[in-house]
This record gives sequence, structure tokens and C-alpha cells, in this order.
Amino acid sequence: MEENPNQDPSATTATDATSTTTTNLNDLSQDILLHILSFLPTLESITTSLISKKWKSLWSLVPSLNFSYVHFPIYKSFFTTRQFFSEFVDRTLILRPHLPLQKSRLEFIYEDRYGCHVDSWVRYAIRNRVSELDLDFFIDESFHIVELEGRRDYDFPFSAPRNGFKACPNIEVLKLENCYGMENLRLCSEKLKRLGLSSFYTAERELYLELDCPNLVWLGIDCVEMGEFCIKNLSSLIEFRTSIAHKTEHYGHGFKVVKQLHRIAHIKHLVVQNWWRKGLLCTFCLAAKDGIPKDFLLHNLKHLELQTGYTQYDLLGMAALLELCPNLETMILDPLYKIDDDESLSEELLNKPIHFSIPSLKEVKLKVIPGENQNQIVQFVALLKKQGVVLDKIVLVPLYSGISVSRRRPLRAEVSMVGCLCSAVALSPIGSPSLNIFAYRFS
Repeated sequence: MEENPNQDPSATTATDATSTTTTNLNDLSQDILLHILSFLPTLESITTSLISKKWKSLWSLVPSLNFSYVHFPIYKSFFTTRQFFSEFVDRTLILRPHLPLQKSRLEFIYEDRYGCHVDSWVRYAIRNRVSELDLDFFIDESFHIVELEGRRDYDFPFSAPRNGFKACPNIEVLKLENCYGMENLRLCSEKLKRLGLSSFYTAERELYLELDCPNLVWLGIDCVEMGEFCIKNLSSLIEFRTSIAHKTEHYGHGFKVVKQLHRIAHIKHLVVQNWWRKGLLCTFCLAAKDGIPKDFLLHNLKHLELQTGYTQYDLLGMAALLELCPNLETMILDPLYKIDDDESLSEELLNKPIHFSIPSLKEVKLKVIPGENQNQIVQFVALLKKQGVVLDKIVLVPLYSGISVSRRRPLRAEVSMVGCLCSAVALSPIGSPSLNIFAYRFS
């Protein structure tokens, strides 16, 4: 076959390259296929066994299990669906060989009659040396028929929490959500690196939490009715997150958590709420009478995420927190959804000038709902401009519940807020001369 002298040689090369790089899914190695399947709920992973002979037993070798009640088919009744889900998990674990597990996640609406099933599922994960264990026994209110349910208290097999999870020595990531009825959780582990506790609510008990995890780097405590919180060793902790429903009745639970901050003063990333209560900060400005050193500072803290409003009440709390963070470089401010009203302030506090100690702060990101609290936010930005020594960037991020705003024109409220903020910054004569007047974007 003669070559066409007018043909571009590069075109032939490109065609050859395309033909040689086309890969059939079945040509991928087993390791790659297992990695792909590990991102799917286990039900969907099992469904791939219908593709071909090669895929028939592939699901059983996936090093992760994800039993998602949310993605399970809905049957005639709530109870039938839950029964079929339970039977599905049982059959899956019987058919799966005993191979090491990297991750085991379970979403299930727990009730005491399913206790033996859940026990066996947790035991299976532990016996197969699971590294990441994620349990959620609530999911969402819409999945519950409260008046028809039995007890929802779940206690772990092997009394694992009370024995410091020594029965689960390989766990590196542990997430417990909506585990009702747990009174004592003692974690003593050299392998645990990430711990998340969420929604431990019960009218009868408060949680006693004790942590002795020298290699833990991430800790999240969200909406936990805390009876006592004891930190023995969190020497490697980098990021700490905590929040509680903003109601007066939960004040004590939140305070028991954050008053341990002086034991993890080496953290670099902190996520908290801004509460001012009876002249004390509930979440971070900790009184000496509560056993906190007077000279306590978060010297290593570089990144702060704060849920806050912008009233005088809120600004006093923010100023108190910033005094504890002399080396803070980045601050993200989220809206704080207040259930109870702020406490009344004395005349002295109402008229007290706000001073922010921000010698190292370089960037502030404000997540705002356009049109809400506009005047307060404008005044706050002007205050930042006036007192920011090295501040060079302020970013506004509009928030919309469930609506993407990345591909639409700005609303009038957004344009108005941007204009006011730019004017406020431009008119402030003091502060960092290199401040980027306003970095505005959608998210």
C-alpha cells in the first residue's frame, strides 16, 4: 500500500495513539476494579456481578463495606423494608470471605429487636481487622415512625467502648452517629487517627468521654450531651471541631467540651461557635475559676472557623477569642443559627469599643445570606480594615439553601452588599495599605 505524500504524518500518529489507548473495562487489573467498586454502596457493588464471569465474585473481594439504608429499595411498608435490609446484610456477610477490611459503614434505623443482627455486623467488621468504622443509627427524622418503634439504645458487643476499644486494635477512623443509650466511652488507642462523635442525645443519660489517643489528628464532637470530658493524651491533634444546638439548655454540655482546650493548645485548626454568656464566652473564653490557666493561648492556631452573628453581643465574643490566637492567619465566618435570643448586655458592655487583636491575620472569608444583617456586616468589615495589620484579603461567599449560585447573575441584594462593603473598606483610613478591597465570588 502506497503512502499518500500529501497526508500529514502527525494525523496517522494521532490515530494510532488513539487506537492503542482505548481500554476495555474488563482489561483493567483486579486491583483497579476493586478500588472503583470500593466507592459504591455494597448493594450496587453486588449488582456488578451480572456484568460477566470475571465480575461474578469480584464484589466479595472489595476491601470495604457500605450498607446504606438510604439507597436500599423501598418496599410496601417501613417495617418490611427494614426487615429486608437486615436480611440483605446478613446474607452478604455470610457470602463474603473473611478478608481484611479497610472501611465498614452502616446506616440503619436501629431498634432493639435488631440488636443481635447489628451485634453480628459490628463483630464481623472487628474480626476482619477493620481500619475505619462508621455507624449511623438515625440517618434522618423522615425515616422514623416514633410511636411504633421500640427501644433505640444500642450497646456495643465485647463492651468495646468501656474497654477502650482494645478489642478493635486496628481501627484508625471511628465515626459514631446517633448512638443512643451510651453512657461511657473510653478510647485508648495508639492507632486511632480520626474520631467523630455526633448527636448523642438521650433524656436519661449524659456521656462520659475519656480520650487517650496519642496519634489522633482530627476530632469532631457535634451535638453531644456531655456529662464529663477527660483528655489524657491527644498530643498529635491538629484539628478540633465542636458545636451544639444554640439553646440555653445546652450551654453546660458545650462548655464541658471547650473548657478542655487548654489540654490541646497545640492545635492548628479550630471550628467553634461564638457564644457570650453572663460575661463569659461559652465556647472559648475560659474562666480561670474553671481550672484554665490565665495565660492560656492557642499559639499554634493558624486557621479558625467561627459560627457567629455580628451584633455587639457577637463581636465581644469574637474579640475575646481572637485574643487567644496571636498567630491566626485565616478566619472563616459562618452564620450562627440562634434558637434562643442573646442575653441582655449591661450598659457598659453595650457601649464598649470593639478591639480585635489580629496581628497575623491575612485572610477573612465571610459566608453570608444576601440581604440579611447587611448593615452589621458592613460595619464589621470596616472594623477589620481599621484594625487589620497585615490583612490583605476579604472574601464574600453568598449562601443559598439547596441552590447552586455558580452560574447565574448576582441578585440585587448581593450587588448592594458588595457596593456597601467596598465603600466601607475604601473609606477606612487606617489598616493595611495592600488590602484587596473585596474578593467576591459565588460558591
